Amino acid sequence: MGFQDRGYYRSPSTGFAAEWSAVNIIIAVNAAIWLANFILTGDLFRELFSLKVSLNDLLSLTSDLPERPWNAWQLLTYGFLHDGPSLQPPGNTYSILHIVFNMLTLWFFGRPVEAITGKAEFLRFYCTAIVVAGLAWVVGEQFTGGGGRLVGASGGVMAVLAAFIWYYPRETVLIYGILPVPAWALGVLYLFSDLQGAGDRASNVAHVAHLAGAGFGILYAWRRWNLMALTDFPSRLWERFRTRRLRIVRPEDEFSGPGGGGTANPPLEREVDQILEKISRSGEASLTPAERDTLARASRRLKDRRS
Repeated sequence: MGFQDRGYYRSPSTGFAAEWSAVNIIIAVNAAIWLANFILTGDLFRELFSLKVSLNDLLSLTSDLPERPWNAWQLLTYGFLHDGPSLQPPGNTYSILHIVFNMLTLWFFGRPVEAITGKAEFLRFYCTAIVVAGLAWVVGEQFTGGGGRLVGASGGVMAVLAAFIWYYPRETVLIYGILPVPAWALGVLYLFSDLQGAGDRASNVAHVAHLAGAGFGILYAWRRWNLMALTDFPSRLWERFRTRRLRIVRPEDEFSGPGGGGTANPPLEREVDQILEKISRSGEASLTPAERDTLARASRRLKDRRS
């Protein structure tokens, strides 16, 4: 099979939004949900369908999650909601500034981070950060005896900002579009602001979620984590189970390069194919040290066979 016949070499899909970046997709989803919530809670729709709840009421994260573990999906959905019309107490918290500020921050800082992680990995990173921030907020509410519900992408956005600061600490950013400061200084300002606000029970800002999201973002960038296992683990487990069998493997059969012998589909070649597909999906930065060693070993074996 030639390289042109392999999945990672074929032309990408040209379907709707196939060329969108992960940042663009996230912004579009947030904007669509906010707009849908605004329309559905208008007087016309409420009267026609006798609505008693809004999208924010249905999808927000509530502090009583430990008592209702079947609502665990709220740990993700809350991160795609923002201040908007509500048909449940405490009532209308409509403000377009919440979503505008979060999406602008994601737009400016998310694109450089996505350029490093790749599209698929950025989506995994962002969604995981939302879950981590939501969990931290729920735990914090149990200790403080607070109540209520959480909406907003700030946990994920703070993780993106933290990763950007780790990757580009000396990059100049403009506070309010006016004051130039290095990225690390912006991070320090946010850190002190959230630490100070974390103990303020009167505040309607989830500072604990901000801190948790930022902490996850720093760890992710520092440790060079790759979250592909979150989506690939079931398929990898099945593949290992399916292909596990007793066999004899001779060193000369480990890789069949051009003109070489060996089995029709040797193990090393299959590993190389999987790694190249991973590079196509998530970029070279997503490779683990073991996968890089595999590519190097395959390259050396090809050179040896051609010499």
